[in-house]
Amino acid sequence: MTMNVKGFWSWAFYDLKEDKMYGSTPYTTSDTASMAKAWVAADWLRRQAEQNKQPAAAALQELSRMIRDSETENTFKYHVQNGNLTSIKRMITTCGLTETKGTQNSWSLTQMSARDVARLAKCIGDGRAAGPKWTGWLLNEMRNVRGPGRFGPIEALPVDVQKTTAIKNGWLARDDGQWHIACMAVGDGWTIGVMAHYPSTLGKDYGTKTCREVTKQLLTQPPR
Repeated sequence: MTMNVKGFWSWAFYDLKEDKMYGSTPYTTSDTASMAKAWVAADWLRRQAEQNKQPAAAALQELSRMIRDSETENTFKYHVQNGNLTSIKRMITTCGLTETKGTQNSWSLTQMSARDVARLAKCIGDGRAAGPKWTGWLLNEMRNVRGPGRFGPIEALPVDVQKTTAIKNGWLARDDGQWHIACMAVGDGWTIGVMAHYPSTLGKDYGTKTCREVTKQLLTQPPR
C-alpha cells in the first residue's frame, strides 16, 4: 500500500474466498463514530428474533434511517436496549475481534482496529451479527446508504459493483482537533476496513479520499 497521508491511517482487506486477512501494522485503534450503528442495528434485530419478537414497523423505520441516513436521534435508545457496553462486548465475542474496546454509554467511542472492522464486516455478511432472519434486510439497508455517509470504498467501485456492496461509515470532527474517519465495506468475496484521524483543518473530504484511494489500490492490486 503506497500512500502519503497525514495523520493516522490504517487499512485491512479480508479475502473471504481464501479466508486470509491482509493489512497494516501495528493494529492501532481509532473510534468508529457512526460506523458502529451497523452493529447496533444488527445486535438489536438478532436479539428480537431470538426472543421470537417481530419488530414494529416504526422501529424498522428508525433503524433504516439510522443506517441509510446515519440518523443519530434514536441510536442510543437501541444501544441501551442492547445492553450498552455489554453489546460491544457481545460484538467482540460474536465476531472474533481482538483489538476492539467499548466505552460505557457510547457506541460512537468504540475503539476498533482496521482488521477488526474487516472482521465485523465479515460477521455482518455471513449472518452472525444480525442472525438468519435479518441479515438480508440489514445488508440491503447498507447497500442503500445515502447522503453524507455515502463515501469512501463505494466511490472506488464500478457502478454495477456498487449495487451489491454494503457500507457503513463514520465521520466526526471531535474536540481533539481531528477528523475521525471510519470506513467499512462488505463486497462479493471481500471486506475492507479503513480507520483514520488527522488535523481537522484538512476537512472531511481528506479522510473520505483516503478510504477511496485505499479501496482503489486494494481492488486493482489485491494483496497476496
